[in-house]
This record gives sequence, structure tokens and C-alpha cells, in this order.
Amino acid sequence: MKFNSAELSSFAQKPSVYFEKEGLLKIHRKSRTRQRKHQELTERWCRLKGNLLFLMKNRSSTSDLAEVIVLERCDIVECSDNRSAAFTVKFQSGEPEIYLEAVSKSNCEDWIAALREANSEGLQRRIVQLQQFIMEIKANTSPDGIHQILPLPEIQSPLIRIGKTPFEPKLEFSLACKELVATTRERKPNSFVQITIINPTQQSLIRHSNTETVEGTRDPVFLTGATFPPGYPIYEETRVKLTVYDVKEKSQETRSFLGSATFAVGDLLKSDEQTLTINLSPLDGSSKVGTIVVSNLKMGENETEETDQSPGEVSRPKPTSFCGNLLHRSIKDPENSSLLDSVFKNIIWKVYRLPTANGRWLCVREQMAETTLSFLIPKQMIALFIQEDMRRLQDLEELGELSAHWDTLRQNVTIHYQHMISSYKEMLTELNKFSGSSFKPSCSRGEKKLEFIPVNLHLQRMHVQSSSTKTDGIYDVVTIGAPAAHIRGFRNGGLRRQLYRFEGEKRNSSYQYIYYSPEDTTKAKEVITNIYKLQPLILSNTELLLTAARQHSTDSLKDSLKTLSEITEQFVHAFEDQLLRSALLALHKARPSYINKRQPNPTHNPDGSEQQCENSERRSSKDSIPHHAEYDEEDWDRVWVNVGKSLNCIIAMVDRLLEQVDIEQQCKVEPSAVNQITSSASDDWYEGLYPLVVTLKDCVKEVIDRAKKAMVFVLLQDCGSNISQALALHQRRDVVFSQALAGLVCGFVIKLHTCLHDQDFLLQLHTVGLLVQFEGLLSTYSEEIGMLEDMSVAIIDLQKVTFKVGEAHLEESASTNLCPVVTGIRDFYTVEVQLPSRLFEVLPQEIKDGKLLRVHPVFFNIGINEQQTLAERFGDISLQEIINQENFKLLSKYYKTFQENLTSNCLPQFQTQIDIKELFQSLSQNIQVRKRKNVEVLKLAASICRRLNGMRVTSCKSAKDRTSMSVTLEQCVILQEEHSLHPDYFARALDCMRSSYAKGTVNDTDDPEAVSDNRPTSSHFYPVALLLVSSHLLVVWLILSLALLLAKYQ
Repeated sequence: MKFNSAELSSFAQKPSVYFEKEGLLKIHRKSRTRQRKHQELTERWCRLKGNLLFLMKNRSSTSDLAEVIVLERCDIVECSDNRSAAFTVKFQSGEPEIYLEAVSKSNCEDWIAALREANSEGLQRRIVQLQQFIMEIKANTSPDGIHQILPLPEIQSPLIRIGKTPFEPKLEFSLACKELVATTRERKPNSFVQITIINPTQQSLIRHSNTETVEGTRDPVFLTGATFPPGYPIYEETRVKLTVYDVKEKSQETRSFLGSATFAVGDLLKSDEQTLTINLSPLDGSSKVGTIVVSNLKMGENETEETDQSPGEVSRPKPTSFCGNLLHRSIKDPENSSLLDSVFKNIIWKVYRLPTANGRWLCVREQMAETTLSFLIPKQMIALFIQEDMRRLQDLEELGELSAHWDTLRQNVTIHYQHMISSYKEMLTELNKFSGSSFKPSCSRGEKKLEFIPVNLHLQRMHVQSSSTKTDGIYDVVTIGAPAAHIRGFRNGGLRRQLYRFEGEKRNSSYQYIYYSPEDTTKAKEVITNIYKLQPLILSNTELLLTAARQHSTDSLKDSLKTLSEITEQFVHAFEDQLLRSALLALHKARPSYINKRQPNPTHNPDGSEQQCENSERRSSKDSIPHHAEYDEEDWDRVWVNVGKSLNCIIAMVDRLLEQVDIEQQCKVEPSAVNQITSSASDDWYEGLYPLVVTLKDCVKEVIDRAKKAMVFVLLQDCGSNISQALALHQRRDVVFSQALAGLVCGFVIKLHTCLHDQDFLLQLHTVGLLVQFEGLLSTYSEEIGMLEDMSVAIIDLQKVTFKVGEAHLEESASTNLCPVVTGIRDFYTVEVQLPSRLFEVLPQEIKDGKLLRVHPVFFNIGINEQQTLAERFGDISLQEIINQENFKLLSKYYKTFQENLTSNCLPQFQTQIDIKELFQSLSQNIQVRKRKNVEVLKLAASICRRLNGMRVTSCKSAKDRTSMSVTLEQCVILQEEHSLHPDYFARALDCMRSSYAKGTVNDTDDPEAVSDNRPTSSHFYPVALLLVSSHLLVVWLILSLALLLAKYQ
């Protein structure tokens, strides 16, 4: 007999994924002449594929093939000795029997079940079963082929429901099993359910998701349910297949098929109480293996009657009208989804049904969404950076003539700015071409073109509906990788350290320039911002004033004058600062005329005294801001005061004109005379106001011209000591701020949308601002300390960001108009969030009038990984302590402001009755105490943030492992503290939220019954961080780290 031995040998060496089952067996071919006690057993690594059993000489991937057994026309017989784990293969042809011995009794049973199905008869049984499924599908498919899209059930509610598409699914159901029978009667199964969709048109199987594994029970109630998002192609005639597996040995990651059941979606929705109980069908169809219960879930419904069922019982609450209170409510409006549609994409759904301590149920929906703001905000920021820097170059040119020293500095700064603008333009061009996903994965941290994009920016939402407390709860957390300049490296530390070092060098530098503190630099930017903001307002309102005078409209005249007066007063106060006077003096002394006037003739100073004279006029970093030196400071005062005087003249003229109108109305004159007086007065109004308005404009223009040049000269000094280093820090700060701002805007949008109907929150928002708590999990060791320094500076810069809400008039297909828009210059940015008209109308008048809404970011960090263990034992954690202490003061300051302006009635109510002052006291104590990995700081800070109606942001290096562990733990703590999650189910609920199989990451095999899969059934997606390391390992780690550092810097 000939056969393709080479191909068989090659296939036998393929990876384990190609085989249904593999394992170690002891094998011997029985002989008629020899008794069993003299048989010699040979160990072989056995691999089963189809009807072929490959016997390998050893377990190695390159092991030679010893033998192949064709499992046709044979019987698998278990040995009669109950104590032995052995079986034989008896061939109908009369060939010698094959004796096989397994490592354990359970392993032997698995091999027997697998080998009995590994033949043409077993395949034929499967074909028959699949044919039956196809016949059922055809019988239930409408003859016209028209599929009715599954409608969203409407819930009649006296209150407004939370959320709307895309944050509501089409269908959700929970699962439970009864009276499951394992392959071994002595053992209770460890079961999980795999959900598969049978496509009614293509008649194909599509794996959807899995439940968690419930161990050691014949009546498992699965916490993880199945959910189908709004865009999922599901119809009433769509059939869902539920396959139940038994996980036998987790160590070997083996599972076996128990049974399956199918149902139509329409049958579930039309059934009594929307619950189906279906018998599970085994492969052979000869025995009963149990039943499975499918219950449709409707979040937003509460029970009005108590039931006596315990969490262990399979039941479904009767749907009734929703009568609970909402912690956060949004408006039920078709336009409500437009804002979310324009910001959030690719939502991942999970649903759970969890028992409470009082024997009731929680329905928990978990959603994770990408956001288009990951790219939208950074692209807007880069465009603003380019615009501001190009304006800066224009302002430098408009400074006029400068002495040789200052002109050289200006030219060098201009060259560096031009290079920076060019690089920003290239980056913006690349980003506009980008058409990938709406977030930046951690593996792309090293891509230069994505430098401004935040890493893994997502929204994590948990929506809880509790039948016992009759309350809904929505808990949002923004997750983002630490805002840091990864491409620029951390060899010299992060922004915090580099800025401190740069300021020290500026103070101690011998380079000749004028030193201005960071506060002075910020003040100069603020003055320039006021110039660009207030000048157009003054000009537009003067035109309105003249128009009202021409029309002889007293009401318009009064309104225009009132607005003009308020804006002009802001303008005058904006320039009332000593820095401006000092900068004007410094700019005056930098003019060539002043230098030439102060310097004697060089021919009379052959010893070089002219150079000493010039040097004496320049200011080094050790000098203070220059003061009066033959400069008329009163000239600036006269120009500045003239603005106010011009405004007073206009006010006096308007008062005089209005008095004339009053006198005319009091006098009784002939109608013809009144018309003549009115016509004459109209001309007099315009002619009387016009020259005064022109004078005001001229005074404003002169003030702006002088102040702008003075402030530009101040900003020029910021690069004086080291231009390249200054602009490198400039760029690094732009990068990290852009990333942090994207996360902030994402959180503000979802917070505003969620609390749009909460008038107490809106009052708090425009009165004291929004609290934003950043939770960091970065270590203070190696590169992560540089990331921590970058992130801390970025969050500080967010303090000067303001928000405003505008009204958007939507047209067809215009949802993109709702994307937030950023305006302003560095340190003074405003983000405008637009709402549809119907939603805009519910806002308080202050917000509708355009009042700027402040945010108050605070940052608390506790390192939790193994690198933090090294930092605490051998390194320095002072940076973490300083950051936590500084931000506790900011948090306390916000709460003090809240107490001064609002009452505690504005805050949401929670089940735990812990006073917020006690939380502050406990947080202060935990920050002061020196305790390793004191995560209690993060827990208390998060609790305070939620109680103060704040927004939560969680971050680590990449917003993956540590961030996910923190978010899921926080969610389970909230469920236990606020919604009475049963303590015995805490760990299990936590495992469900962290399980990759519950998230639907299953293999790509089409038919779940086609193979006996050896893959993991409930592996954790997020590995637990190594928090404790032995002393020996730490020593080895330290030695290796030192060796790497020495090799790196040699």
C-alpha cells in the first residue's frame, strides 16, 4: 500500500491550533500470544485531527511521526477496570487491538468522547443536525424575503429616559441554565455559553460573544449577557444559537461540548414576559443535557412589586412603567443624538445582570467608545499654533528699528519660528491625510506625524438600573494615555524639570537680555489676547452707536452706549499694569536712537569704553526690569487716560441729546414744527457724535499700537538666553497640552450631554465651574517619571481653558457642525460646544448669553506597578508627593468657592452617607502619610470628585492595563457602595468586566461544534500588575538597570 507519508509527517508537526485534541498517552498493540502483564507501554504524544490519530515520538514541535491510526470501522471501548484510566481501539477487520492509557480518569473520558466522534459516522450525525437547523431557518423565513428590522421597544415613562441612539442598543438578553449534565456524572460542570448569530439570508454562522465561566454548578446563572448595538443587522426572523461548553481542566485549557439551542428573535420579543426556556440538544440527540433560559432585558424599567426570588433562581422581573429618579438625566429629543454622533464612534457594548444584597437584581450596561476628538482637537490646535506664530512673526517685524543687539536676537528668533511653523504645517498636512481609526493606539507612540494625538482616548460609561432603589446611575470615566512627548524622549526629564532648569539658566545666564518671570510672560500674552478680543468689539459698537444716531433711535442709542462703555472700561483696565510701563521703557531703550544718544563718539574712546557703555545699557538676567532713564512715563499715562476721557465725552454728548428729546416731548408744539425739529435733531445727533467717535478710535489705536509692541518685546526676551532650547520647550508644551485638551473636551461634552436637564449642575457650572479630576497611575521611576512631569504641566495649563455653549442651527446631514471649536492663543483658549436649538433652550440664561465656563483640573498620582516598587525602595517619590499636595490645595480651594456661592442641595445624592468634609480630612491624612502604593488617595479623590459633580479622567502610560484595572475596580466599588451589589459576587463581577471572552474576542472558527477547542475559555484581558517583588529579584533588577544605564551613556 502506498500513501503520502511526507505530507502526513509535515501536517503532524503543525501548531496545536490545527488539532481537535492532543495529549500524552501510553500505547501498546495487543498480541494474541502475550498477556497484558507482559505488555510494554510506550509513551506517545497523540494529536487528533478528523479521523486521523497521529502518534508522535515526543512532545517537541519537530518530533518525528511514529504512527498514524485511521479511526474508521472501529469501536472505542473503555476498560472494565474502574480504577484504570485506559481504553482500547477494536477494529472490525480483526486487526490487533490498540491499548491506550491516559494520565487520569477524566482525561481518559475526554479521549473516549473525542475518538468516538472522530469518524464518518460522527460527521454524518453533525451533517444531519445542521440540515435540521437549515430546515428550521427556511420554515421561519418569510416567503417574500423581506426582513423586518427589529424595532426598539418604547417604554412609557413619566420621566425622561437616559440616553438615545447611539447609546441605546437594539436588543439585550441574559442567560441561565438548569439541570446541566456533564460528561462525567460525578463532576458538576464548569459551563459557559457561546452566542452565535445565524444569518437568515446567507445561512451562515457568525460568532457574537461569550458569557463568563460559572464553576461547579448544574444551574448556572450567567452575569454576562448579550447585547446588540443600534447598527447591528438583526431582524425579527434572525435566529440565535446558544452553545453550552464544559471547561474541564483550566490548567490544560480544555473544554467539551454539552449541548446547543436556537431561537428566533421575534419569538423572544413576543413570548410571555419575554422569556424563553429551551431544551439543550446534544450531538447524538439521545440524552437530555439540560435547559437554557433566555430573558430579554430592558434597561429603564423598574419593578413595582417585590418578589421572593433569590439571585440563584432563574427569573425575570416583570416589565412595568419606569418610576425611578435619575442621578443624571438627559432630554428625550431626536436632536439629542446629534451631539453624540458627531463626537463618539465605534461603541463596544457589554451588559450584566448582577444580584444585590437584598435579593434583587442590577442591570448594568458598560460601553466603551472612541471619540473623533482624538484627531479633531489636535488638528485645530496645530492650526491655531501656526496662526499665532505667524502673527508673532508679523508683530516682531512691526516692532520697528532696534539696536544691533536686539535686532540680532529678533532675526534668530524669527528663523527658529519659521522652522517651527514649517514643521507644524507638514504635520497638519499629514494628519489631514490620515483616514484610519478615530484613536491612536499605544503602538503608534513613536510616529512623528501622530505626536499631537492622545494615546488611546476613550469614554468608559457604566449605566446602572437598580430595581431595589428605583434609581438610575450613569458613571463616565475618560481614559487616556498620559499626555507626554514620547517622541522627544525623557533623557533630560519631562517638562516640569526642564522648565525649572531653563528658568534657572535664564536667571543665572551671562547673556545680555532683560529677564521677565513666567508670570510676566503670561501677563504679556493676556494683554495681547485682550487687544485681539476687545479692539473689534469697540469698533463694531462705535458703528452701532453712529447708526442709532443716524436713525434717531433713543433705545438703540442707549443700548449701544451701554455696551460700548462696558467694553471700553474693560479695555482701559486691561492696560493698567506696571509691566506695561516697564516694557515701554525697555523698548524705548532698545531703539537705535537711544543707544546712539547715550554712547559717546567711538573715536574719543580708543580703549574700548564705547563697548562698556553699550554693555551698561543692556540688562543681564541678574538685573531687574529697567526703570526710568530719561524717558517720559507720563506720555503713556496721557495716551492711556485719553481713551477714558474720549468715552466720557461721548457719554456726555448722548446725555445732552437725550435731554433735548425729553424737553421736546414735554413741550406742546405744532406737528409741523415737531417734524422740523426732529429732522434737524437727527442731523445734529450724527454730526455731534461722529468727531467724538473718531477721537475714541484714534486713542484706542494709539494705545494698542504702543501696548502691543511693548508686550511683543517682552515675549521676545523669553527666548533670550537659549533660543533653540526655549522653542524646543515651546513645542514640547504644545504637544502635551494638545493631548490633554482633547481628553478634557471629550469629558466636558459627555458631562454636558448627560447633565443637560440637571438645573443644579448647570447652576454650578456657570457659577463656580466644573471640577475635573485626573487620576494618574504612573510610577516615579525610569521614563515614566518624565511622563509624569509632562502630564503635570499639561494639566496646569488646562486651568486657563474656558468653555462656552453656542446654538447650532442644524440642516440636513449637518451633524458635523456640532463638533467643538477651539479659539484663542496659548494660555488663553476657549472651546465652544454647540447644541441643537431645542437643547440650547433649556440652558440657564447666563450660559445662553455666552458666559465663559471655567474648569478646575486637579491631578492625583499613585504609582502601582513593579517599577514603583523599585522607586519606593531605591529611588525617589518626592515628585509624586509634591504633586498630590499641590493639587489637594487646589481641590480644597474649589470646594471652598463652592461653599461660598452654592449650597449642598446642588450636589447629587448618594447611598453612602459619608460627609464630604470627612472625605477631605481622610484624603489630607493619606497624602501626608508615607505609605507604599497608597491607592486610598485615588479612591478618596475619585469619591470627592463624584460628590462634587465633577468629571473623571484616568490615565497611565498607555491607558491599557493599569487604567483598565483601575476603571473596572472603581465600577465594582460603585456597584457595591451605591447599588448594594452582593458582596459574594464582587470578585465574580470584577472578573466578568475584565474577561476577554466576555468582550467577544473569540477565535475565527465558523462552526463552534466543528472542533473541540483547546483555547482558553475565560482568560483575563488585563494581567494583574506585579505589586510585590522579592528582595533577590530587586537586587538583580537593580544591577541590570545600572548596567544598561552605563552602557547607554558611555
